[in-house]
Amino acid sequence: MHVAFLGSHSQFQPRQMISSLRQRNYRLFFFGQLISVIGTWMQTVAQSFLVLDLTHSGTQLGLTLAVRFLPIFVFGPLGGLFADRLDKRRVLFVTQTLSGLLAGAFAILIATGSIRMWIVYLLALALGFVNVFDNPARQSFISEMVSPPDLANAVTLNSVAMNMARVFGAAVAGVLVATLGLALCFGCNAISFVAVLISLVAMRKSELFPAKPVAREKGQVRQGLRYVRSTPELLIPLVMIAVVGTLAWEFQVTLPLMATSVFHGGAAAYGVMASVMGAGAVAGGLISAARPRPRARALCLAAIGWGIAILAAAAAPNLALELVAMVFVGYGSITFNSFAKTTLQLAAKPEMRGRVMALWALAWLGSTPIGGPIVGWVGQSVGARWSLVLGGLPTVICGILALPALSRIDRRMTRTRGSEKTSAEDTSPEETSADHSPAISSVSPAG
Repeated sequence: MHVAFLGSHSQFQPRQMISSLRQRNYRLFFFGQLISVIGTWMQTVAQSFLVLDLTHSGTQLGLTLAVRFLPIFVFGPLGGLFADRLDKRRVLFVTQTLSGLLAGAFAILIATGSIRMWIVYLLALALGFVNVFDNPARQSFISEMVSPPDLANAVTLNSVAMNMARVFGAAVAGVLVATLGLALCFGCNAISFVAVLISLVAMRKSELFPAKPVAREKGQVRQGLRYVRSTPELLIPLVMIAVVGTLAWEFQVTLPLMATSVFHGGAAAYGVMASVMGAGAVAGGLISAARPRPRARALCLAAIGWGIAILAAAAAPNLALELVAMVFVGYGSITFNSFAKTTLQLAAKPEMRGRVMALWALAWLGSTPIGGPIVGWVGQSVGARWSLVLGGLPTVICGILALPALSRIDRRMTRTRGSEKTSAEDTSPEETSADHSPAISSVSPAG
């Protein structure tokens, strides 16, 4: 399982672990995002308690989650097109400001006792529409803050920040909800967006690597879909992400069911399971970040390893062994997710990255309105353990089925790089300067 998670052709390099943080713009973005996402997780936990306080219904809690991700499911590709057309830093300045204002509205309505369930749905839907444009811009903007050799590391460290924020944000929110009330969590989240806005303003434009904005034309959303369909390096990972995201990435449904129905531990057991999973994800992310660019087949090996870990969690006979399994579940989740995003970012043309990452968001996050109810129904009807089996088994199968195709892609890419290197070595400096001087300017930038 360990080999599957780390299935990259490159050796572990500790110095590589934080290489992208040497670049000032990404360093600003990383720490701004870390602060903001801690606030986001505080709001996520507080919103769950808010819905339960208002309705005492687990069904309503699931519907609130579905409403939040419904806009991504419906309009995700459109948000990716906007990211390709516009300056991504400006898009993020608008979306992050709007997210902060929505969190502030939540805080004021709760503090004044004016909150109602229909308002919760409305604000969750509004946040979902903001995320339609925020997610692809934020994911594709990473490639504009770092040089290509550091892209894989930057994508992985971004995932590490998300999981660190989940551990700290959920823990802080639990304390604040119990002692000072719900409104403060939403207020802290609203304030946390200031960190992102400061980081965006402080960036040096001269040190960015901006993709050329795509000119406005008809049919560009369909163009993005055709591009992915005709590019196996993108299509195969996206199909894997869609299946895994729909059935396996539903831990907000499966973990509460396991905690209450199987281990009879309630909210306390759920909190411990989520924290252990988050800690495993942080560890896995740091190890992944210490590796240079992974091969495409590493995504398959990560899927197989992650699926085995999920199945082990489904079969754990007691809470102690469940927590051990959850470490590997967290480890596998970030390894699969970071490999997936890195594979897509490196394989996509710069002018297509926004639309490609919008499809990632659609497959990974937008699938929640479909997968959440299915997994919840299975857990309620057949048993909580089967809700994990429903995610783990397809994840293993996806990895096995995709492995031959992605291995062929790796071999083809290796041959291409080898032929390019041979061609470069066969051309002597004298020949280049004497007979092919016009070619120097066209070849040098690529080299």
